[in-house]
Amino acid sequence: MADWDDLKVFLAVARGDSLSRAGRVLKMDAATVGRRVTRLEAALGARLFSRSPQGYGLTDEGARLVHHAEAIEAEMERAREALSGPGEGISGQIRIGAPDGCANYLLPQVVAGIVAENPALEVQIVALPRVFSLTRREADMVIAVSRPEQGRVIATRIADYHLSLAASTAYLADAPPLDTLDDLRTHRVIGYIPDMIFDRELDYLADLGVEQAPVTSNSVSVQLNLIRQGAGVGVVHDFALPATQGITRVLTRTFRLTRAFHLVRHADDRKVPRIERFSQALVAGMRAEIARLEAQVHQQATA
Repeated sequence: MADWDDLKVFLAVARGDSLSRAGRVLKMDAATVGRRVTRLEAALGARLFSRSPQGYGLTDEGARLVHHAEAIEAEMERAREALSGPGEGISGQIRIGAPDGCANYLLPQVVAGIVAENPALEVQIVALPRVFSLTRREADMVIAVSRPEQGRVIATRIADYHLSLAASTAYLADAPPLDTLDDLRTHRVIGYIPDMIFDRELDYLADLGVEQAPVTSNSVSVQLNLIRQGAGVGVVHDFALPATQGITRVLTRTFRLTRAFHLVRHADDRKVPRIERFSQALVAGMRAEIARLEAQVHQQATA
């Protein structure tokens, strides 16, 4: 019969694909992790992992056990929440994966408000321009631009947000006229590195009618700083503009994009009170912050 401690080790190895990565998560050495896996396999009478130089891959039996182990994990989390009581606030560790634009210009102020009200809460923001794996538990939840079409996940639409063309005032002072989208042919355009776009919703150049940007980065923050330094014209999140001096929107009457953020979680976390309460606070905070920052941009434009 397997105990919960061994199942925790099993899940860590399944999510990390290696003993060493699991050990770092569990704060134990790899040899101990390996012994615990072997003990669990003996107790269950089944081979849970296939070992190879590339790491530990789940066997069919291991893949079936993952679902049961995650269900137990969720039950243990609910039990912990029930014992702590509703008046204790949100506690424990929560990791959020997010595109770097959202992670840099929205999440800091939203998360700051949540942790101020929940002192026992630890939040990790992983800002990477790529897709996160909830199955491997790289994060407890992910903020995505495209709604997922497959997988055992639940997705909540957070809010629409807008993007505009922008350039630094110094660049515009010396650059050719920019009165129409056709004028972009005489300007340097800043954009994403084409083969590093991880979501089709981020392919802004197609909306501009531009085939290739001469100055590119896979990071929204780098793109914004390139614009600030006068490297050219680029597409920026409206909610990022209040945090950046010396940048102004251009062609606002002819170009504006609308996209949406979604909060994506593992389906098994729906009944975990800690995750549910944090998700509700995060969604409410992001909706309010997007509305506040975009209203500020609009007021500045009409002043």
